[in-house]
Amino acid sequence: MALNDVAQPETVTMTDRAKALAAWPIKLVATVLDVPFRFIQRIFGIGAMPYFFILPNMIFFGTFVVLPLFINFAFSVTGGTDLFLADRPYVGAEQYEYLAACANHLDPTTCREDRFWRGIYNTMVFVFFQVSLMVLFSLITALILNRDIRYRGFYRAAFFFPVLLSPVVVALIWKWILLRDGVLNAGLVGLGLDRILFFVDPQWSMFWAIFVSIWANMGFYTLILLAGLQAIPPDLYEAAEMDGTKPERVFWRITLPLLWPNMLVVIVLALIKSVQVFDEVFVLTGGGPGTATQFIVQYIYTTGFASQVQNFGLAAAASVVLGVVLFVLTLLQLAVVRNRDKA
Repeated sequence: MALNDVAQPETVTMTDRAKALAAWPIKLVATVLDVPFRFIQRIFGIGAMPYFFILPNMIFFGTFVVLPLFINFAFSVTGGTDLFLADRPYVGAEQYEYLAACANHLDPTTCREDRFWRGIYNTMVFVFFQVSLMVLFSLITALILNRDIRYRGFYRAAFFFPVLLSPVVVALIWKWILLRDGVLNAGLVGLGLDRILFFVDPQWSMFWAIFVSIWANMGFYTLILLAGLQAIPPDLYEAAEMDGTKPERVFWRITLPLLWPNMLVVIVLALIKSVQVFDEVFVLTGGGPGTATQFIVQYIYTTGFASQVQNFGLAAAASVVLGVVLFVLTLLQLAVVRNRDKA
């Protein structure tokens, strides 16, 4: 007992010293910042303090987001091949007129810049099928994972895992599977079937571009829908069961209406992401065969950086058009979220 009584004060003292040493940098920073903050508060008032706290973030945002937007727009109204904006001649809306010049907008071959319109049409096809199937499969998966099944936690983690992978890694995995000598063709040959050149046929290339994008992102949207399903009061299902309501009627009358706000969020988020698709498709197919899977973002990249004659003005004009589309979709997303919160 005597030994414990002697050792205890020393242990407490060492702990206090360790805590004091750990807190010393924080106290030093607080002391250093206390003087300018008190000065700002004395000059501008306490109401100005929040603005000074967000000032570094606003400077960063303005430098790396807002300023590049204005520079990009400035490039879109200038011509020439110079990289320096001051050396480029002002051409007004010529870049936009060149992109829009078409005898028939439904036929890209009649357009002056047919690659731009092929990119738009390919993007529209991709968006339509990818978003439609994404929402459908995410809903089905969420309904299954919401049931009381064995290993439900494992299945949820497994479906969400691809979301954690980078788009490039996802594309490389599936490219390894789909190549002429890849895993899938090896399986077909083992079954006595012919190889399929997936990246030579335009239909197959578009199919796999859509499939890989769904596989990589479905877990995120499933999680949103699953959260919506779990927010539905179970009393409604119990009342429907007592009334003898059929399962399909329960889905259409209870589940879908209450889940609809979450589905709208999923649809808008999927639209925004699918319009911007680039990484996984570029690595998977390279936009081929030909321009079969070249989407609008790849057109911008190729025109501005990867072509023999780099046309920064045309690429900037195309990116402005894409930016307007994304801005409209973002406003739609905000409206959907606001209405959901009110509901």
